[in-house]
Amino acid sequence: MTVQDPAADGTARRGEFAELYRRVALAGLLRRRPLYYACRGAVLAAALAGLLVCFVMLGASWWQLGLAPLFALVFGQLALLGHDVAHRAVFADRRTTDLVGVVLGNLVVGMSYGWWVEDHNRHHAHPNRVGRDPAADSLLFVRSPEQARRTRGLRRLVARYQAELFFPLLSLQALGLLVATGVTLVRGTVRRPALERTLALLHHVLAAAVTVVVLAPLQALAFTVLFGALLGVYLGCVFAPNHKGMPLTGPDAGRTDFLRRQVLPSRNLRAGRFVHFLFGGLGYQIEHHLFPAMPVAALRPASRLVRAYCAEVGVPYAEAGLTGCFREVLRDLREVGRSVPARPGAAAAPEAAR
Repeated sequence: MTVQDPAADGTARRGEFAELYRRVALAGLLRRRPLYYACRGAVLAAALAGLLVCFVMLGASWWQLGLAPLFALVFGQLALLGHDVAHRAVFADRRTTDLVGVVLGNLVVGMSYGWWVEDHNRHHAHPNRVGRDPAADSLLFVRSPEQARRTRGLRRLVARYQAELFFPLLSLQALGLLVATGVTLVRGTVRRPALERTLALLHHVLAAAVTVVVLAPLQALAFTVLFGALLGVYLGCVFAPNHKGMPLTGPDAGRTDFLRRQVLPSRNLRAGRFVHFLFGGLGYQIEHHLFPAMPVAALRPASRLVRAYCAEVGVPYAEAGLTGCFREVLRDLREVGRSVPARPGAAAAPEAAR
């Protein structure tokens, strides 16, 4: 989607978010839900334990590949729970939040909590802003014609057909998280490098040991690759509809008010409760960006207030069904991909009207 400044005229009014915050707070939607998160954590722990028991009992069998999607689902849900912990939706104090986050992220999921928090905070501060939002400068996808024209080599070819390669590319997301974790922990660029290194290493050693002990070598390789690919697709499908295909802002764009900065580049998913469960609540992306510490259980009722308020103050509120979200994402990726020259020095295809 074309890089543009959604508030270039500087007319965004001040104080609108304060009024929305007041209404949401009066509705009791900002209070923490410890019982909800305790039940959610207990169910996920029981599910993981049950899958591990089944894995060990099934032994060296190719039927283990049938468990890979279930493991991917549970680990994806655990990562989404870690997302809520990091946003302080679960615990009020930072010390408890960080401790639980490191244990859940590094030990249970195998991903650096410190790296993820820093990366994700940058995204929340500047959603869809090129040069400021890491998600707007992805290695897997090009998001603007300017980025597309700068691609070289294999990345140029991939960018040209990124819409067609969308789901295969998502399968690399888990590998990307593993690489980012490794690089971060080797460099020690987190607040607790020794603790994060120890817990992440323990996770991967235990995971490798269990897999190698239970499965034959070729089975272990197949299971690991399938699990990683499915986890990447799952997490990618959760995060892709939130901002891809929505307006980008340039690195030199002027400042705008908080309400518009968070709402305009975000898209909500219009779906039932089961789909929102799979998405960990992030289908309510607009409400999540406006109120990052809001518990998942409060996002649905909050969406009704936010949608009405946006209509009241004239701020566009984007939402689409599940297929509609992905159709918009793929359409935008295809249009941007067309701006990639077929070869260096060649002219790009004319950009489609947006």
